[in-house]
Amino acid sequence: MIEVLHGIRVLEFSHAVLGPSCGLVLADLGAEVIRIERTPDGDDTRRLKGFGTGYFPFFNRNKKSITIDIKTDFGREVVAKLVKTADVLIENFGPGTMDRLGFGYEAMSALNPRLIYCTLKGFLPGPYENRLALDEVVQMMSGLAYMTGPVGQPLRAGASVIDVMGGTYAALGVLAALRERDSSGRGQLVKSALFETAAFLMGHHMAYAAITQKPVPPMPARVSAWSVYNTFATSDSEMVFIGVTSDKQWARFCEVFERPDWLADARLATNNGRIEQRAWFLPAIAAMVAQLPKDEVLTRCEKADLPFSPIARPEQLFTDPQLIAGGSLLDTVLPDGTHTVLPRLPILFNGEGSTLGNNPPAAGEHTRAILASLGYELSE
Repeated sequence: MIEVLHGIRVLEFSHAVLGPSCGLVLADLGAEVIRIERTPDGDDTRRLKGFGTGYFPFFNRNKKSITIDIKTDFGREVVAKLVKTADVLIENFGPGTMDRLGFGYEAMSALNPRLIYCTLKGFLPGPYENRLALDEVVQMMSGLAYMTGPVGQPLRAGASVIDVMGGTYAALGVLAALRERDSSGRGQLVKSALFETAAFLMGHHMAYAAITQKPVPPMPARVSAWSVYNTFATSDSEMVFIGVTSDKQWARFCEVFERPDWLADARLATNNGRIEQRAWFLPAIAAMVAQLPKDEVLTRCEKADLPFSPIARPEQLFTDPQLIAGGSLLDTVLPDGTHTVLPRLPILFNGEGSTLGNNPPAAGEHTRAILASLGYELSE
């Protein structure tokens, strides 16, 4: 089990994905993460439907749950006692919420000057600071949705990438603040936000715009730097992605697909030459691939050591040979009793990855144990 953060206690006031993803990273690295949830039924995220069905089960493993009413004197007393024992506090409620509840940075830092207080919001300080934001909102604001969809059809990415990355950057900030505390002895306020995270992901597109002084084309309309970097339909109505990113790869591509005529064609001898011939060249590749079944195309691409992939669906990851062989799927029991496997943190330490210490907790599963540890005498 990865325990690089063993001995670090984290209090998590969170909901949805942004805050819980930060807590997940820290929990998977060995921190004790305690979710502070409303009594009696816990975070509303537990009961989301639609695409929200998977939020709580995935982002809350390896955590503990305590349910209390933090608006009561007793609840505030419990939070104060927990804060005095904590190293980190995470929160991603709406702007001003924690201050109104009496749990803002200044109040919590006064209780525990060594506390790292991590606040995750839609925006960092600026004119948008008090706006509410969601992953999809900032994908639209940052240009990510514009870059993902076809021209004139902005499209959000197929996962909550900004929520997850915002939480991951927040965890990075927490780790840096803990390291600084080792020398200073004091905690500090760490902020992360959705919009600025999305803007960071747009950095290389902004650099492109600065250099070319032209509007950046969406990804489906771009001219790739590589002559072959496309999806193709196969004879069994499947789709594959094939990349050819060097002239050596081009030679191997021609060999495995038995096209000596293309290899001998001077117009196709270089990557830039092949880009110039894309108008006829890519349709010719598409016609060739369309005569072959998916498995044969993938076998030939692997033999040629090319960048390639089938077009997978999320549910196919349960049986992916790479994830299974690498131990990258953790056996998990979800709150509704479902047994499944879910991806672990994509980091290895001396070859060892994170493991599952606790399944996603039931609401208030650890309330009694945590209260007892704080000195409360509990009746049966």
